[in-house]
Amino acid sequence: MDVRGLKVTFVLINTSMTWTEAQSYCRDHHTDLASVRNTAEHQELKDLVPSEQPAWIGLFRDSWKWSDGRNSSFRYWAQGEPNGGNQACVLVELGRDGKWWDDPCDLKIPFVCYSPPTTTRQVIKVRLERKDSSLDLNDPAVLEQMLKEFKQRLKDQGVDGDVKLSWRKQSDGKVFHKEEETKKKKKKKDEL
Repeated sequence: MDVRGLKVTFVLINTSMTWTEAQSYCRDHHTDLASVRNTAEHQELKDLVPSEQPAWIGLFRDSWKWSDGRNSSFRYWAQGEPNGGNQACVLVELGRDGKWWDDPCDLKIPFVCYSPPTTTRQVIKVRLERKDSSLDLNDPAVLEQMLKEFKQRLKDQGVDGDVKLSWRKQSDGKVFHKEEETKKKKKKKDEL
């Protein structure tokens, strides 16, 4: 499943719970009950949930909303469903072509959560040679502008998704330190 450009994983929990208990479990241990946005995600569910086994997903009747609050008009109802009454929560049952059924929320069955996207963290060391020595590289406005430019360059190179950039501050609270001339000379001497 793709949430805000990041891949998330469906997780089948084979413990039988009511829809509300399943929602709490998913929120405590994963992200939320599964939200299904399109046929590709529905196929992921079909591949995960064994045939003939019902499983709760995150759709419930409050004008048919997803548990995680995200919007999606994708539905895969069985014929004659939803049929209302006290049936306000949705399950998938793959023995019935993977169609969705509304059922009473107090029914205890397994359920499908989704896991948060995997994130990676990368630290990059930056060395700048300034031509304009009057620019304060530790000024918060300058630092913010540099991050915006880096993010735009990443986007221009095709890096999509939820990219977050930040500066790592040194123990003195500064990001950049002026390299002393003696260190530069020593470094050049060591390279020779």
